[in-house]
Amino acid sequence: MKGRAIVYKKDHINTDEIIPARYLNTDRQEELALHAMEDLDLNFKEKTKWGSILVAGENFGCGSSREHAVWALRGAGIKAIVCESFARIFYRNCINNGFLAIECKNASKYINDGDIIELNLKEGELKIKTTEQVLRFQPLPKFALEIIESGGLMSYISKGGKF
Repeated sequence: MKGRAIVYKKDHINTDEIIPARYLNTDRQEELALHAMEDLDLNFKEKTKWGSILVAGENFGCGSSREHAVWALRGAGIKAIVCESFARIFYRNCINNGFLAIECKNASKYINDGDIIELNLKEGELKIKTTEQVLRFQPLPKFALEIIESGGLMSYISKGGKF
């Protein structure tokens, strides 16, 4: 998987910054996407294109357990998130919704806005194409990759997936 990085060199980006509570009156990701990250970055919509990968610091997605945060980012064209660490509920929401979330130490220190990055999910390797630097991460467990590849937990279960 390859994409252009949108980087926030910040820790503790919470779900209210990802999608403010005032927009939780819908579950349509296209509508949520219109307001994704707007309290943190008014230019977010302009930065996203299908195929973008969001990069941030530690504890991304802390705060509430709203799944809307994942839907808003996916609707905005983000295809994966790479962070130093995730809040546990947000991380599980990503997997359950078939959205790729990778924990990679020092990612926000070495990746800059606009860098092209490439993820090798099986090898646990993140390559920064701009600098040819390689970072390592713990590959996702097989069952988590299967859930993501199925499009989410419900789809995985309906296809006969097992735990």
